[in-house]
Amino acid sequence: MAGKFTSSTQAIPDVGDVPRHLAVIMDGNGRWAQKRFLPRIAGHKRGVETVRALVKACIARDIGYLTLFAFSSENWRRPVEEVAFLMNLFVSALQGEIGRLHANGVRLRVVGDLVAFEPRLLALIREGEALTANNTRLTLTIAANYGGRWDVLQAINQLSLAHPEKIGHYSEADLAPHLAMAYAPEPDLFIRTGGEQRISNFLLWQLAYTEFYFTDTLWPDFDAAALDVAIASYRRRERRFGRTSEQLVPSAAASSLANSPAGVSPTPTQCLPQDDATRADV
Repeated sequence: MAGKFTSSTQAIPDVGDVPRHLAVIMDGNGRWAQKRFLPRIAGHKRGVETVRALVKACIARDIGYLTLFAFSSENWRRPVEEVAFLMNLFVSALQGEIGRLHANGVRLRVVGDLVAFEPRLLALIREGEALTANNTRLTLTIAANYGGRWDVLQAINQLSLAHPEKIGHYSEADLAPHLAMAYAPEPDLFIRTGGEQRISNFLLWQLAYTEFYFTDTLWPDFDAAALDVAIASYRRRERRFGRTSEQLVPSAAASSLANSPAGVSPTPTQCLPQDDATRADV
C-alpha cells in the first residue's frame, strides 16, 4: 500500500508461514450469551477478554498487525440500549487496556468515521494512540464506526481535494495514501467467527487478495488453539496473486520435468509442494 507497503494488485507481496497482518470480524457475542441464558451484553463483556487473549497470541506468533472490526457503520441500527452499552464498553476497555498495551509494546490505532463518537471517547482514543505511537511489537487496529465503502469514499474525497488537477486520471498509487489503513500492509488472513460467511463492508479495498477463513466458533470461544487452526489453514493456501502454480515452485516444476518420461509433462499437482498436492487449484 502506501509507503513501504505495496498493493497486491501492483506487485507481488512477500508471503510467510505466519500472516503478517490478521483481520478479524468478531461475531457471535450475543449468541454466545443467549446460549447460556444471559443478556447479550454479557457476551460483549466476554468478547473483550477474548480480544486480550488474541493480542497475546498474536505477539507470541510474531504477527505484526491485528485489525479487529469492533463496530461497523451499520451497527447503529441495533437496539439503542445495546449501542449505548457498546459505547460505554469501548470507553471502559480503553481505560483498562491502554496501559497494558503500552507495557507490551503494542501500538493502538482506531480507524473509522470517529466524528460520531462523544468527546470523552474521542479523547481516550487520541490519548491511547499518542501514548503507544512509538511501539513496534504489534499494531492493533480497532475499526469503529468503520465501513469499507466509507473508507474508499473518504479517500477519494481527500485525494480530490489534495490534487484536483488530476481528476479523471487518478491511479491506485494516488489513492492508497488516503485510505484509513495506509500505515499497514494488506491483510494476509481474514477470519470471521460465528458461522456467517460474508465480509460485511469490512476493508473492501484491502481484502483484494486476502485469504478468507470462516469458523462456526463464536467469538468468546475463539482461543489460541482456534487461531492456530486458522493459521494452519492459511499455510495450506496457494497464494498465486494471478500467477500459475508452476510459477510458484519453478524448482519443483523443473525437477518433475527432469524425472518425467520423455515427452510427458508433469501434472499441475506434481509441481506443487507435497502438502498442497491434494488441494484443488482454485
